[in-house]
Amino acid sequence: MSDSEIITILILFHLSGYRTLKAFYTQMICKEWRQHFPVVLSYNRFVEREQMVSLKLYFFLNNCCLGDCTGISIIDSTLIRVCHDKRSRRHKTFRGFATSGKGTMGWFFGFKLHIIINDRGEIVQWQLTPANTDDRTPLKNKKFTEKIFGKLVANKGYISRSLFEELFVDDIHLITRIRKNMKNSLMHLRDKILLRKRSLIETV
Repeated sequence: MSDSEIITILILFHLSGYRTLKAFYTQMICKEWRQHFPVVLSYNRFVEREQMVSLKLYFFLNNCCLGDCTGISIIDSTLIRVCHDKRSRRHKTFRGFATSGKGTMGWFFGFKLHIIINDRGEIVQWQLTPANTDDRTPLKNKKFTEKIFGKLVANKGYISRSLFEELFVDDIHLITRIRKNMKNSLMHLRDKILLRKRSLIETV
């Protein structure tokens, strides 16, 4: 199986609606679409090869699949669970890359995906980090924000005075709701409307 076929399968999986890669691979690739993939690997071997093409997949996504910043962007992160935290010591596939992190459903072992989209719902930038990474950390990376300008809408997890000032210098206006224990501050009506659009990123 070629690298391009593996990348194609990974992209198809994310468009398929299947909840697990194993179910998609064994049911669709090995059976339904068998004629399109002359050489089919065992699932365990496919997972091993998956790691080998990750760099090529990264460059493909960054060069071919990203939208342009429109001046209105939304950022959020999502958890990618590799396995339950209690099974992390037995996990081999992403050993040395994945870490333990805590989400709304408790502790898990895996990664955190940080995504920035524009107001059309197109992905403008993304970054995969270990699960224990603070949501604000990627925004401190100039490479991550180099294409972003204008308004950047985020949830309360991105609140940071120093981060706000750092981004403002780079022509990025970070907009977040305030916490209940914070001093109330005036906000433009346009910014309040933009905060209501933050849910757009949940559809990506």
